Amino acid sequence: MTTKPTFTLDAQDGPERIAKHIARAGVCSRREAEARIADGRVTVNGELITSPALNVTAADSITVDGKPLPDREPARLWRYHKPRGLVVSARDEKDRQTIFDSLPANMPRVLSVGRLDMDSEGLLLLTNDGGLARHLELPSTGWSRKYRVRVQGHVDPEALEALAGGITIDGIRYGEISARLDRQMPSNAWLNIAIREGKNREVRRIMEHLGHQVSRLIRVSYGPFQLGDLESGGVELVKPRILADQLGLAAPETPTGTATARKPARRRTASGPRKSGQKPATRSSSKPSSGASRHANHRRPSSRNKTGRTGGR
Repeated sequence: MTTKPTFTLDAQDGPERIAKHIARAGVCSRREAEARIADGRVTVNGELITSPALNVTAADSITVDGKPLPDREPARLWRYHKPRGLVVSARDEKDRQTIFDSLPANMPRVLSVGRLDMDSEGLLLLTNDGGLARHLELPSTGWSRKYRVRVQGHVDPEALEALAGGITIDGIRYGEISARLDRQMPSNAWLNIAIREGKNREVRRIMEHLGHQVSRLIRVSYGPFQLGDLESGGVELVKPRILADQLGLAAPETPTGTATARKPARRRTASGPRKSGQKPATRSSSKPSSGASRHANHRRPSSRNKTGRTGGR
């Protein structure tokens, strides 16, 4: 039996719950949308609503805080090389710099898929679609997160092998963990670690339980998506067809024109008609530059990092 996806990559969709519809428009997370509805900040077709138990479509007129809901775009995914020292949050109570402060100005409003803590670095996935973010965060998706980890001290390979069956620390159960010693040095060691659940600070807590402090943690992959040679702070869009292939979905169709191409008019040179056998004149051309996104002023989403959601490592 085929399970129906909880989202699509196509902007055109059927009826869906109002909070999900708002989240997929990139205004805020689904949980934040529900809070705004409860606070009386959302209208549908001119009527104030206070319950998220309502299905809407693209034909409905929706406002949030008095502003029309932006047109929803197809779900997109970006690879981002998070540097150390940045917080994965829209707002920070200590006024520290966040990843959303450092994203390119032409990025649309995006959400992070899971988190990396401030001292961690490497691959972080970003998306403009709350449903896609939620789907990729779920352990049931089955995607592993792989890390290069530097720890202090001498590592016992047998202790790492024992993690394969999972481990319970302070009442929290961590599932299957693949850990391998890559290089032992006099005072520290490099490890390769893969996890599937991505609980809050999971890798750090497991290593501390084994008696090792983590001095560097780099996420090198999230499921099929690799950090590769993406430079620190760099952002790269995942091609829609590649994203669709990895999710087992149909890629959104690229609009094509229906007009019939006309034959170019015969050109004349300054000295008169072109003679037989003479090569036509050529003109230099350059590719048009891609303009900034129309969402350039909507880079920072409302906070979506709540207790119980996927945390940083």
